[in-house]
Amino acid sequence: MKKIFFLIIIFLFSEFSAQEKIILWPKGEMPNSKILASKIKKKKELAKLKEVELFAFLPPVKERNQKSVIIIPGGGYSKLTYDEGAFQIAKWMNTLGISAFVLNYRLPTSSDLVQKEIAPLQDIQASIKYIRKNASQWGISPEQLGVVGTSAGGHLATLVSNISKDFTELKGDWETISSIPNFAILFCPVIDLGEYAHKGSRDSLLGENVSTEKISEFSTQNLVTDKTPPTILFHNQDDTAVPPMNSILYFKAMTKNKVKGALFIFPKGGHRFFVTDKDPLNQNWKKLCADWLSSIGNK
Repeated sequence: MKKIFFLIIIFLFSEFSAQEKIILWPKGEMPNSKILASKIKKKKELAKLKEVELFAFLPPVKERNQKSVIIIPGGGYSKLTYDEGAFQIAKWMNTLGISAFVLNYRLPTSSDLVQKEIAPLQDIQASIKYIRKNASQWGISPEQLGVVGTSAGGHLATLVSNISKDFTELKGDWETISSIPNFAILFCPVIDLGEYAHKGSRDSLLGENVSTEKISEFSTQNLVTDKTPPTILFHNQDDTAVPPMNSILYFKAMTKNKVKGALFIFPKGGHRFFVTDKDPLNQNWKKLCADWLSSIGNK
């Protein structure tokens, strides 16, 4: 069977982890691409195609437990904010012995996409499948894989937590691998695309003249069921970009469906949670998150 993914190890190192770059979708096989679907493919067009990547941050083997996370950066579905909420969190996860993978996913604003709103979902689903299939090479468990989403990345994390339909188009034994994560961690997540929407995220994902039906379909509080994985949410009361009602609505749906989890709303901090935050109250998110991760098992 043709190999679906390629692994490229690059030379970048950090204090806590060696970073690897994993390339998803080999050239010519990425789904949902107008250029690749075209019978006439120009070299200049092919060169413009975005590569979907996972940046792996691995703790030392002796300190590594079997948990892992995929970190999904925010950016309003129009850019990706790695430094603000992804790489920092990945390195912090390593201090807990948790392996972390930061996802560089396709944005729905790309002109190459056939169906723009499903491209980010295809990429995170494929990433989950890839890590589960190759978990043994990192010494992690395929059944202890979570997602961490910040802002619009939180929206994508909740989509993949609740949508069981496989959009990856991967065939063979890939079809038997679940794309639903085992748990989720959300920071200031975009959840509601209606009354409490972050307009930029909604417009980038669905377009400016979107129907009320589509808004409801992609407001992820409406997707929660008793199958939704355990989820912890962090938000700030003074977040004016993504109102805290987003997290409240999701947690309310979790409670209704008896999904295990927790919600913490801090009085100030705006639209951010940084590992380096020195605020005496907000910095407690790290202990709360670490304790919650331990409570759901740490083998």
